[in-house]
Amino acid sequence: MKKSFVIFLLCIVSLSLYSQKKKDILITIGDEPVLVEEFKRVYVKNIDLVQDDSQKNIDSYLDLFIDYKLKVKEAYIQNLDQTEEYQKEFSKYQEQLSRNYLFEDNVTSKLIKEAYDRGLIEINADHILIVSRFDDLPQDTLTAYNKLKVLRERALAGEDFTKLVKENSEEPGAKEREGKLGYFSAFAMVYPFENEAYNTPTGEISNIVRTQFGFHILKINGRRPKEHKINASHIMISNRVEGRNYEPEDRIREIYAKLQQGEAYENLAKQYSDDSNSAKNGGNLRPFGKGDLRSTKFEDEAYKLEKVGDISEPIETTFGWHIIKLDEIFGLPSFEEEKEFIEKRVKTSERAKIVTQKINQKIIDKYGFSEGEEYLSFFTSFIGDEILTKKWVFKAVPENDNKLLFAIGKRNVTFNDFAKFFVKRQASSKPYKVKESLIKDYFNDYKEQEIKQYFKDELEVENKEYAAVINEYRSGLLIYDVMNKNIWEKSKKDTLGLRSFYDANKENYKWKERVEAVIVSASDEETAKKAEELLEKNVSEKEIKETLNIDKKVQVIITSGTFEKGQRELPENFETKKGVSKIYTNNGSFIVVKVTNILMPTIKLLEEVKGKVMSNYQTYLEINWMKELRNKNEIIINKKALKKVKKQLNN
Repeated sequence: MKKSFVIFLLCIVSLSLYSQKKKDILITIGDEPVLVEEFKRVYVKNIDLVQDDSQKNIDSYLDLFIDYKLKVKEAYIQNLDQTEEYQKEFSKYQEQLSRNYLFEDNVTSKLIKEAYDRGLIEINADHILIVSRFDDLPQDTLTAYNKLKVLRERALAGEDFTKLVKENSEEPGAKEREGKLGYFSAFAMVYPFENEAYNTPTGEISNIVRTQFGFHILKINGRRPKEHKINASHIMISNRVEGRNYEPEDRIREIYAKLQQGEAYENLAKQYSDDSNSAKNGGNLRPFGKGDLRSTKFEDEAYKLEKVGDISEPIETTFGWHIIKLDEIFGLPSFEEEKEFIEKRVKTSERAKIVTQKINQKIIDKYGFSEGEEYLSFFTSFIGDEILTKKWVFKAVPENDNKLLFAIGKRNVTFNDFAKFFVKRQASSKPYKVKESLIKDYFNDYKEQEIKQYFKDELEVENKEYAAVINEYRSGLLIYDVMNKNIWEKSKKDTLGLRSFYDANKENYKWKERVEAVIVSASDEETAKKAEELLEKNVSEKEIKETLNIDKKVQVIITSGTFEKGQRELPENFETKKGVSKIYTNNGSFIVVKVTNILMPTIKLLEEVKGKVMSNYQTYLEINWMKELRNKNEIIINKKALKKVKKQLNN
């Protein structure tokens, strides 16, 4: 289960600590008071998310709330708020949440509209790269620029661009790929490169543009409207399921033959497709466009279908065999439909730098900013050359040298604060050749980080809405970590405890009645009757197929094995008895089953049901753990305040 989803569930009973006013106390846990208004806010906000109706009354919800508070308190006692992982996760959430308050609407809106307009057009281009890093010496940068300048002049004079690429481009693999980028659209390339591509007319050579990779020139070969999205269905036979009595390719071709014979696509998908999520919807997938899926081959085949209702021949991908049906062709989405999605991409892409520059200035204007002492000469000697290989070990700046680096609002940032930043920053740093360039870049990064962090910290004081949400995330993260440490990870390691729990509760883990059977699915009732007769005569599966699937028509599909009552392969309301069954109808097919053996309900082995046992064991551990937490923390409920809360919330 993804961590973010677990945290969302845990936040159902989350709390807010932003209120600074003196109000009635509802609960005291140990020496920590919980205010009436805090509980009321959480109850009103989250009560609709509680799925168990028995927990929706105020007394039951209060129990959930107390458990939540106990877990948060225990997380702090175990110092889980000090772990590196927690700090990193919280910082990430804080960054995401604060963006709604940090970004300048006007600047962002212009970038969103620009990205949408560009997204309607795809550009085909070739390019030449001359490598040059931002930390290169000035003379090396100039040399790289002049080299590309000469190549651009040669291209403008009419020399063959492909030949220039092969002989001069420093992009890895440029000679083999001839510098060809194919078609691309907004967000596919770094922003400066994208800008130059869209600003250069078709057939012309671009200006020189610099990115983090070096200097580039582009030749724009063409433009075309972007492909529309489509909606499609598929029937999939996985090539990753072991123990089957058929080959995936054979089964998909049997299904394809049935389609050619006029059987309904949706019924065959429901009956045979191994993609359980789409099978229940007749194979229907979510709408997608070029590049959205993990299989290019699947996309290409789907886009080859021209008319709604067209069906592909069987194709193989890394996931298995598919038959694809085109269900719908969409127009390109409107700006309003795409706006929210594009906004998220703008705020997490290189475009964000443009907005950040505006925002930093806005924060500085609001809180004030002043530079401190000159830092470059000191850090050039203080930081050893090992920083260039990411191996610098932190040492504190001597007290006499620990000067003011800069001040933002009421916060003073010192040389020593900056030195600590070097240790964290070097781990993810790009390679540098010159230490002075590294220090300057680190300073700019650190300055930007501290300006934004000051704003976020002040935001929690100034904005109650933001403070409430950020505290929910803070507590949710701690809940996840304390549960993971004390319940989830503990249960995984405690194999003896798991076995003991299983032994004590094994009656809860039983197979339903099962049958060993051969299941024949026929296209029509007449064929099903013939299959029924052949099964009665103990004719083999192979012979049944050879007898009934004639003239290249697939009239029957046969599946054999052990099936639990209620399993999808068995028809609904199937009567379990030995011998050949009556003919059932199921999703447009006619089903006849030959049962060779009936397996009565038995207890499942631990290995067969380990996931379910583990889940139940974790619940068992959590119940006992909560009893321990309640025993070691004195919990006092203000009954007068609770009575007042009930009256207010029930009205």
